[in-house]
Amino acid sequence: MDMIAVAIAIGFVLFLLFLLRNPFSTSSNPNLPPGSLGWPLLGETLRFLASQRANGGQKFYEQKIKLYGGDIFKTHLLGSPTAVFYSPEGNRFLFSNENKLVQSTWPSSVAHLFGNSLLSKVGDEAKELRKLLLNFLKPEALQIFVGRVDSIITDHVKRFWLGGTQIKAFPVSKRCLFAVACSLFLSMDEGPQQSDLYRHFIDLLNGMIQIPLDFPGTLYRKARIGSNHIREILQTVIEKRRADLASGSASPQQDLLSFLLCNADGHGNALSDDDIKDNIMLLLMAGHDTSVVTVTMLLRHLALNPDCYQKVLKEQMEIKKEKEASQVDLLQWDDLQKMKYTWRAAQETLRLYPPAGGTWRKAIVDISYSGFTIPKGWKLFWTTSSTHKNAEYFKDPEKFDPSRFEGNGPAPYTFVPFGGGPRMCPGNEFARIVILVFIHNIVKNVEWDLVNVNEKVIIDPMPAPVEGLPINLRGRSLTT
Repeated sequence: MDMIAVAIAIGFVLFLLFLLRNPFSTSSNPNLPPGSLGWPLLGETLRFLASQRANGGQKFYEQKIKLYGGDIFKTHLLGSPTAVFYSPEGNRFLFSNENKLVQSTWPSSVAHLFGNSLLSKVGDEAKELRKLLLNFLKPEALQIFVGRVDSIITDHVKRFWLGGTQIKAFPVSKRCLFAVACSLFLSMDEGPQQSDLYRHFIDLLNGMIQIPLDFPGTLYRKARIGSNHIREILQTVIEKRRADLASGSASPQQDLLSFLLCNADGHGNALSDDDIKDNIMLLLMAGHDTSVVTVTMLLRHLALNPDCYQKVLKEQMEIKKEKEASQVDLLQWDDLQKMKYTWRAAQETLRLYPPAGGTWRKAIVDISYSGFTIPKGWKLFWTTSSTHKNAEYFKDPEKFDPSRFEGNGPAPYTFVPFGGGPRMCPGNEFARIVILVFIHNIVKNVEWDLVNVNEKVIIDPMPAPVEGLPINLRGRSLTT
């Protein structure tokens, strides 16, 4: 019996040693970028996620760069050895070498959640899917939806912002802009189905960038279950829409879902239901959360910067007067083109608080960069903080200054909130429309100030004020 116990103990120790071995030893690759792969299996993931939540992601990168020098270092994040690029030159290198040296990728745990979406496609398959999605998301196609966006946000402001004295701007805005995305992508109105979709969507978002521990109680398990529930809801919507299109009670142009059901890619291939569900789920996440983060943090910065606020107010009230004079209630595409200063303020917000801190690529060959070799199969990560808050590219980088975007704006590859190159976020124009329409409706109807001017912001996985940005509201005088 004792011998059996000893054998079991020895076996357990050997098993632990097997788990704790480092499969990415640097001994066979002496020319790797400087850095540390951290703990076996976990790498530096725990430290990285903790720094993000403490809004210290930039410090995580900067400490490495100061320690090792140059503009690149190695680490181990979310299950993969990773080379982190930290300069405009690194951004240019990655953005311009898509499908040559690198391909877009995400940690396998994240890619699994979004299945057959654009997020996991590469090469020609990605190009064709991107072209198809952009046919709906390009400015020329989205113009017809500006009035619909304005109508939804106008109704939201009347119900939740007017007549009240205090709200938490972050969750209230989040719910509003989710309704906007559901309308443009699915023609889904507010109600039990949308509420159910929203609940599962929040679970997906909260567990998306986490250590992929898939057992009960973990955030990743909740995200996986949430993604499956979202697919179930979307399948119901798809089946009803297909029947409505056949009967003529739905239009092929009414939203993204109809567009995807009625159109094929450049090779004449229609998307499967699984493809449609996964891509709509991805766009709900990307387009909706980009807008929410930006409008929330823009409200904060306008409250903290009265001079900027007055310029936005002047611009939006002039548009309001023009609309009243023309007796056209809803905003139109041409109105958005007049919001030049407001958009510069939004861009400055995107610089300070980019919704995505960066994304991954994968080396498809051995790569030489800055005198180092990055092995085929390694992940490569670019980060917005390498330039967005670097005084070399943005003077006094912590200052809110929309004038940075006047004229030609920032230098190439320094302002990258939507990425760049062939994999630039396809929902950036959708986000611009939603941000401008939302700010117009808030500014023309209410005044506000912050309850806590020192409220902290965490990154988990996107920027969020820890208290939800509570603000005091006052209805705007009709004579303003």
